[in-house]
Amino acid sequence: MIIETDRLILRQFTEDDYMAVYAYGSNEEVSRYTGDPILGSPEEALDIIRNVIHADYSNHGYGRLAVVYKSENKVIGFAGLKFLPELGETDLGFRFLPEYWNKGIGTEASLALLNYGFKTLKLERIIAIAMVENIGSQRVLEKSGMIQYKTGEYDGDGGDHLWYEIGK
Repeated sequence: MIIETDRLILRQFTEDDYMAVYAYGSNEEVSRYTGDPILGSPEEALDIIRNVIHADYSNHGYGRLAVVYKSENKVIGFAGLKFLPELGETDLGFRFLPEYWNKGIGTEASLALLNYGFKTLKLERIIAIAMVENIGSQRVLEKSGMIQYKTGEYDGDGGDHLWYEIGK
C-alpha cells in the first residue's frame, strides 16, 4: 500500500527503516509530546517495526506508515492510522524530525490519510489525541478538518489531552 502526495510517499515500514525510526524515536524534541519513552538503541527501533508496526498491519490491515520526503528520498518520520482496541477507535497520528516541522508536511500527510481512511478503509470516524501543550499537532489536526470534542486523560498518564474527531 502506497499513498502519494505532491511531496510525500507514505508506505509500509520495512525492517530496513530501523535507523530512520531510531532517528526520530531517540530525538527528545520529537518525543516530548508523545508519552512514549525515548528509544535507547537502533535495536529497539527494529523491535518496534517487527512487533508493533508490522503487528498492526497483520492484525488490522493498516497502521503507521513511513513518510518519505520525495525530494530527498529520505524517511523523515511516520504518519498513519492506528486501530486502538482499548477504545474501539482508529487514531490519526504522526511524528517528524524537527527540521521538517512547520512546512505543511503534517497537514499534507493527514489529509491524504483521512481520505484513505474514509474512501478505502470505509471508516465512519477517525479520532486524534494531542497533549494540551502540543500546539503544533493541534494546528495540523484543525487544518485537516478535525474538531476537538473533549479534553481528558489518555493512556492513564494523568495528563490532559485534547481529543479530536472527524466523520466521513
